[in-house]
Amino acid sequence: MAENTGTGKYEALFYSLNHIELIHQPCINKSGITVFQDNTLIIVKEGQGQIMLDGAYVPLEQGAGVLLESGMLGRIESGEGGISFYQLKFEIISRAGYSISLIDTPSNSGLIRCGMVTCQPFSQCLLLLDSLYQKRCSTEEIEGFASHTRFQELLLLIFRANPPAPMEQNVKSGVQRTIDYVKENYKETLTVDQLAAMAGTSRSRYTQLFKEITGQLPLDYMNAIRIEHAQQLLLLTSDRLYDIAQAVGYSNEYYFNRRFKGTIGIAPGQYRRYQQQDRRIFAPFLEDHLLALGIVPVVQYSHALWGKQDYLGLNHVPEFDISSGDWGALSDHKPELIMLDNASERWSLEQCRQIAPLFKLPLGSEDWRSTLRFMAAICGRADRVRDITLNYEHKAQEASSLLRRSVRTQTVAVLRISACAVVLYGCGELGYIGNVLYRDLGLQSPPLVQKWTRGERRVNLTREMLSRLNADHLFITFDKQEGEGRELLDTPLWRSLPAVRNRCVYEVDFMAWMNYGVLSHSRKIDDVLKVLA
Repeated sequence: MAENTGTGKYEALFYSLNHIELIHQPCINKSGITVFQDNTLIIVKEGQGQIMLDGAYVPLEQGAGVLLESGMLGRIESGEGGISFYQLKFEIISRAGYSISLIDTPSNSGLIRCGMVTCQPFSQCLLLLDSLYQKRCSTEEIEGFASHTRFQELLLLIFRANPPAPMEQNVKSGVQRTIDYVKENYKETLTVDQLAAMAGTSRSRYTQLFKEITGQLPLDYMNAIRIEHAQQLLLLTSDRLYDIAQAVGYSNEYYFNRRFKGTIGIAPGQYRRYQQQDRRIFAPFLEDHLLALGIVPVVQYSHALWGKQDYLGLNHVPEFDISSGDWGALSDHKPELIMLDNASERWSLEQCRQIAPLFKLPLGSEDWRSTLRFMAAICGRADRVRDITLNYEHKAQEASSLLRRSVRTQTVAVLRISACAVVLYGCGELGYIGNVLYRDLGLQSPPLVQKWTRGERRVNLTREMLSRLNADHLFITFDKQEGEGRELLDTPLWRSLPAVRNRCVYEVDFMAWMNYGVLSHSRKIDDVLKVLA
């Protein structure tokens, strides 16, 4: 028997073109959100525009392509001169004979990932596209075979124009590993050469990639982490400055003082004394905790599209739009202490340190009790934490008892809906929802929700996943930043859901539910009791 000399990693998959159309969008046309029900390839023939994917706009011009998997949401908007593009729907058939999605293809299949692709050489791609379009209605068997062949040729051109870059990706992964290593081992004496060797690249390339990822040079990044930990120790302990310097990796107290003052603007001892007084505080995303402790912030955060946290009732407190980057406007409110958690990274709020001393909390947001304790210690309100916690737990226990009698074995799920995605929140210990609804209140989630969200804060639902969401009760909220996407509620798919058919869908306040903190969680309990108790 002859030896099998198959085509290797490509032989298991066959790409079958199902449909092609040429779409013309006139000047400044904004189409609605599209749910791509098939694996789809879009290639721009003429004109310009943009496509919204994952909440971000990506420019489109002649020769640009977009590869989309089944269930993805997107919106194509034309520019001033309009845009024309080919849209090809296809399926991927495995060697076993069944159809699979892009995300289900083997990692070694050679298929490029979803997202933007380059179609080069474009003249050859365009010839194949025009030919496929002209022959789309042919009933001749030989033309059908020719069209399938042309489609494979088109994919081959695209695959070759968008080769994977495993070596570069491996180097970037290596740099990211060293960043994680620095976070955990900031006390060690580490050099750039050592870190570059750990990443498997040269010093110059390492420094370049490190700055691309973090926005800082390696030693500046390491110093910033050490100073952050020093700030925490200065405010949360009574340790001597020498001991704090040693604890964060500085062997010399004088050098520690110099680096601290250069970063924060004042010396460590002065920083400790200064923060132990009542301060004018700006704490974006943390106002919930401040109010629970009886502290009113000098200014509250807001967002151009989300608005402000109305549930906190801070109508008399001025607002600062965190999406504006207008630090001068923030400076006008004269904050004396700025407190941040990890949510601040998305908005580059660390630049606030130019306005006032900045303190970063040393933990994530899910554990609201620990966050409250840290903030209470910093603000001199530690004596209030026990009563706040006990009051919340008593409220949750009473609510849980009521719900056990009314809800029984019925299931509950929470969706965050926008024009770009339908997001399902998890039922574990992570995220805004899980701890409150499923742990504190004892509500049950459908088995599929448990499966889809295991270990995740949230997951984007495909159209097929949404159709299988069989929760008895649905709490929904709308994300205005990405466009509310309320048109989903008028679709047959939405109307087919059990909770919708039984009129068990409840809209809740976005800012109150997409938040951590004892006041936010108390509001969630109130909202649940209002409709389910």
